[in-house]
Amino acid sequence: MVLKVSKSYRLPSKKSVMPEIVERKGKGHPDSVADECAESISRELSKYYIEKFGTVLHHNVDKFALIGGVANPEFGGGVIIEPQKLLAIGRATDGFIKDGKYVRIPIGPIAINTSRNVINRTFRNLIPNEHCQFDYVLRPSSFDLIGVFEAPDQVPLANDTSFGVGFAPFSDAEKITYEAEILLNSDDFKDKCPSSGEDIKVMTYRIEDNVSVTICNAMISKYLQDKSEYINAVNQIKEAVINLSTNIIPEKNINVEVNVADNFDNNIYYLTVTGTSAENGDDGVVGRGNRVSGLITPTNGRPQTLEAAAGKNPINHVGKIYSLMASEISNRIFEESEGDALEVFVRLLSQIGHPINEPWLGDIEIIPAENVNFENLKKLSLEIAQSSLDNYLEMRKKTIEGKVRIW
Repeated sequence: MVLKVSKSYRLPSKKSVMPEIVERKGKGHPDSVADECAESISRELSKYYIEKFGTVLHHNVDKFALIGGVANPEFGGGVIIEPQKLLAIGRATDGFIKDGKYVRIPIGPIAINTSRNVINRTFRNLIPNEHCQFDYVLRPSSFDLIGVFEAPDQVPLANDTSFGVGFAPFSDAEKITYEAEILLNSDDFKDKCPSSGEDIKVMTYRIEDNVSVTICNAMISKYLQDKSEYINAVNQIKEAVINLSTNIIPEKNINVEVNVADNFDNNIYYLTVTGTSAENGDDGVVGRGNRVSGLITPTNGRPQTLEAAAGKNPINHVGKIYSLMASEISNRIFEESEGDALEVFVRLLSQIGHPINEPWLGDIEIIPAENVNFENLKKLSLEIAQSSLDNYLEMRKKTIEGKVRIW
């Protein structure tokens, strides 16, 4: 195992003149729905396994797919023509020998009921039993993967040679991108603007002190009677984000645009019946949306991975666990250094079959503040990293309880 801490000589993001691009897909975006369904199924399977058998059995349900439907929205109403289809795909232990008897596990009903509950709690105007169909293609796990899953009283062994990454803190562009979606999808805002659907995407770019935000917000047709009401609702969304920016990034110049593909002269509006583009052809799959950070961050040197955390088992799937741990480690170093670390980047690399608290390589890169004793900062960082790695049981518990951000 190698844990390495190095001093970074790159500029902090707030001082960089390089353009910055940030994206967040909201909770009603088809990709986010797929992520949430997959992760919720993993949580419910884990709880069922623990309740019935005392331990989490092997599963990876990280191939969830949302297949878009067909709809005809119009001002004041609209109809759903073909429903969406939500399909759980993956591997899950479907039986267990207990007290000498083989016990079947209802993985299919768990997947379907969980997906239905996700739709219920995510959308206000999408009715699962009317607008969606649910199905599953879950198969038993392979013996070689089960073999490195977990032995009693032993540290779990990594199921793959893979890596996870994390960084802290958010830049100003990242803050407004993340917080704008959280605000627009809050109950408080939806009560004020019921025509704002849950399928929201926020895309931001920053050049020096100028921040430009584009928001794609599916609008719900039954709450809008005509063009003027649509324009008023879109302006309400725009003003809410501008007001938010004055509170969280007051030193930046902000420009906000909403639903820029609208063409009023040709009667083109971003109208939906249920608040999501998935009702009319847009599809979603796990792994195409936000990373564990909650964002998609292709610039400013932010580390990223193609690993999809949602739906992977919380015991030994390092593509998931190392992403969560790297995020936790980077945030803890930033916070506990009390200003000595300006930015932190963490990369954890595993080797299949090795204990998950002993990464093949743990790489911590820190941009320090001026006149900082880097040796002290290095010592603190190594202690935080090892404590997070050794505290894998707490990370597992928080993951199963849904207390960590997956997307």
